[in-house]
Amino acid sequence: MESVIRALVIYVVLSLMFRITGRRSMSHITTFDFVLLLVVGEATQQALLGEDFSLTNGILAIATLLGLDVTVRWLKANHQKTDRVMEGLPTILVADGQPLHERMREARISEAEVLQSAREVQGLMRMEDIQLAVLEVSGTISIIPRRES
Repeated sequence: MESVIRALVIYVVLSLMFRITGRRSMSHITTFDFVLLLVVGEATQQALLGEDFSLTNGILAIATLLGLDVTVRWLKANHQKTDRVMEGLPTILVADGQPLHERMREARISEAEVLQSAREVQGLMRMEDIQLAVLEVSGTISIIPRRES
């Protein structure tokens, strides 16, 4: 039973920590982000198993984590409020070519990252060419180019 409680606590704590630290798409993680993820994985393994490294304990911890994940995904799919609380909402970073610095600061996204997405996705070079830049809940930045009048 201790393994189930450990897995539940670890799942909740990691979910909160990743929610607090911000959105990042896997395609946008840095080398440091990857190394940090590996270190977190090692620390999580130790916290989950404690001193009991038996096969049974490992399987129980894994089954608990997967069960929690399935339950949370079901809750998010069937309850919009739960999804909003856990995943957040998209954040507008640029409107009418003007960076919204407060929102960018809160999301920990720089103008350079927005412009990089604008170049990659739409081939845009300047902030003024962006109608909207939106940080999606997935961590990607969607770019809507300004229309010529």
